[in-house]
Amino acid sequence: MKRKLSAVLALFFVCSMLFSIPAYATGDPNVDGGGGGMGSGTSTNSWTPGMDGVRVTVVRASDHAVVTVPIDLTNKTPPTGMYHFGKVCKLQYSSGVGLSPVQGGYTFKNPAQALPRIVSSGGYASSIAAIRSYFTDEQVIRSIADVTGMNFDILVGGDYKLLIEPIAYYKFEGVMIATTATEAALYDEQTSGLLRRRMVSLSHKNLPLAMFLEVADLGYPAWTGSRTTAATNATIKSSLGLGVVKFNGVPAEPPAVDTVDYVYRVNTEVISAVQVSGGQSDPDHPVSVTFSIGGRSYHVGNVYYPEGDGQLAWVRWTTPATEQTMTIHVSVSGGGSVSQGTLTAQIVDLDKNPPPDPQADDRNDAFRMVSPPREASQTTANWSVWRPWWQEHWVRHGNSEDGYWWCDHGWWEFDLDRYRADLRSDMTIQCDSKNPTASGSVMKSGYGVNQKLTASVSTNQSSAVTPAQTAVSYFSEFGYQTYWRLLERTSGGYSAVFEFQKNPYSTYNNRTHFVPIWYPDGSYTVYTTLIDCWTPAGMLSQNADRSLTVRGNLWQDWHIAPQKPD
Repeated sequence: MKRKLSAVLALFFVCSMLFSIPAYATGDPNVDGGGGGMGSGTSTNSWTPGMDGVRVTVVRASDHAVVTVPIDLTNKTPPTGMYHFGKVCKLQYSSGVGLSPVQGGYTFKNPAQALPRIVSSGGYASSIAAIRSYFTDEQVIRSIADVTGMNFDILVGGDYKLLIEPIAYYKFEGVMIATTATEAALYDEQTSGLLRRRMVSLSHKNLPLAMFLEVADLGYPAWTGSRTTAATNATIKSSLGLGVVKFNGVPAEPPAVDTVDYVYRVNTEVISAVQVSGGQSDPDHPVSVTFSIGGRSYHVGNVYYPEGDGQLAWVRWTTPATEQTMTIHVSVSGGGSVSQGTLTAQIVDLDKNPPPDPQADDRNDAFRMVSPPREASQTTANWSVWRPWWQEHWVRHGNSEDGYWWCDHGWWEFDLDRYRADLRSDMTIQCDSKNPTASGSVMKSGYGVNQKLTASVSTNQSSAVTPAQTAVSYFSEFGYQTYWRLLERTSGGYSAVFEFQKNPYSTYNNRTHFVPIWYPDGSYTVYTTLIDCWTPAGMLSQNADRSLTVRGNLWQDWHIAPQKPD
């Protein structure tokens, strides 16, 4: 009889309380949480309730850039010689930073105002109201500003947010270790699920569910999933183990439209994915997933995962040529369940708003220069695939009278194969070759500019990654909105090249964009976003801007002489 991997899943109770921020509070908390029973530990794998803390990182609101080294706050005195993974926050892991174990040198700060209980246990539930109140207390924020090196007034001025992550200090396989929820999920992947098997109630339940978002922010969704089961590694990395405090009325980012799961472009190769979990899937009891898209069925077989975990299942397909909203139906067979039975995909066409024909007498007296957007790029994706293998365990049966025989009573073990994709690009703009008076990067308004964007995609699982397929440029004269140019992919594959489409208003049919004749002297910046590099873990994108200098205008190149008398 084959033995399956197992994990103890303890139920927990979620305490969610509304509260009003008092007059002396600073900040607006976006955090909820839960916790509950812990099960029993062992001499080599255990956690003591109260051995917890938080990692605090200052993040720029506009582009989610990490602007300070994260700090760890705790009421306890963890051993400085224990294992940890440095001062890395969830945003940095999401952008592709790898897990790097370190022994010794762990630094922390005991705050003057003690932290409330962060991680729940069976005998002591944390209070989300107390956590919210703590991280909106002005004196606490002033202390955080001091420790991180931020000026308090700048921190609370509206341009920055606090990213807060719960931390637990515990014994794993006989050694002390410190992890955030995200680090626990990443470490579990490195240990092929061993951490989950040993410490599931802490590492995959109480720690990640100690904090999650009520409203989407910093690129992470609001948590609406189960509050009664341990989470998978993928779910922890994508959605759990974080809270956000914003200041000065800066609104949290609005959640995506509830009815749309993906936004794709027309005629584009894309990837759609769901999470599969429940029970265990192995070669003896395999799970398969079917995606029904546009009247066609895509079958994904042999979706394997150990009990208590899950696996992404995905399909690679090409969107239709016309704008529409599509419903993708997802079904599972062989046991288990999928995270979503239906996916809604909105198919859009970006080739609709090219700039109008520039005229020699155009004017824009109300023009005001604005800075290009500062949108966050996502240049790295990580995902994994469980690979089952048979652990033999031969047992002798029978007796001396009837004889003996051997029977394999083995079981399925699982290794985790990790995959990665990286997107890199290089953007250049230059004065159009038909510009007779351009000098290097200096040009007169009224002439054109050319652009070239190279996009390189590297991966160790090319079947699961599409090339970068779409690039769109936005321009200063339109405030980086209203009109844009969808670039043409002049060279495809995983090393693609994008250029402006041929301009119908160009006398020479050049791949050019004309700077309006009225554009003032100074910097002229083109902003370009590179998208549609799809992976099982989502879409990779990169944004860039490049500038030329405008000095003078085209009319200065024209000389009008008086007519000679007859």
